[in-house]
Amino acid sequence: MKSKKAFALRIEADIFREVEKLAKEEFRSTNGQIEWMLNKQLKDSGRLKDDAE
Repeated sequence: MKSKKAFALRIEADIFREVEKLAKEEFRSTNGQIEWMLNKQLKDSGRLKDDAE
């Protein structure tokens, strides 16, 4: 299992509300949605290897 690092995130309220909506639509927690979005962006930019590779 990969280790996780906890940290505080300051984010504009309107952005947070939209992330909450996305999370609900995709059956994820808000934290899970943020992590998924970051992971996708890092993979798409080539900064993080895809697990399938």
